[in-house]
Amino acid sequence: MMEETAFLQQIDQHQGIIHKICRLYRDTPEDREDLFQEIVFQLWKTKHTFEGKAKFSSWMYKVALSTAVATFRKKKPAIIFTPELPDLPQTEDENQHRQQLFDALKQLDDADKALMALYLDDLSYEEIAEITGISENYVGVKLTRIRNRITKILQTWTR
Repeated sequence: MMEETAFLQQIDQHQGIIHKICRLYRDTPEDREDLFQEIVFQLWKTKHTFEGKAKFSSWMYKVALSTAVATFRKKKPAIIFTPELPDLPQTEDENQHRQQLFDALKQLDDADKALMALYLDDLSYEEIAEITGISENYVGVKLTRIRNRITKILQTWTR
């Protein structure tokens, strides 16, 4: 078990993971803030379950995704405009492409959203398999299917 200071430093170091999950699963800044707090609470509450066998970030993803999906089922937020993430200076075209990608990702089911979040964070198939509990080979199959679906969604928007 990690000491409290080290645990809090790990959460601070990897908070981008939480922000990404919040952005994928919530539409308004207020809902994202609520989910962020709930994820941090769940991480704190379950910190004793982190055994150090996997990377802290992998364990954090697992808890964050579980929390996002569980709380999503409790509340059905209205889908409205999503502003860009802070601290990402980009051109207007990059902002538009990023927004389109997030809008397309929101059309996926929860399991597919989770896989894409992990994939977009450059986790290996092995790490994704460890976090999600599916085989490494099936991760590859699922991601190929999801990428094809995202491509079709984006193509229909640009026509």
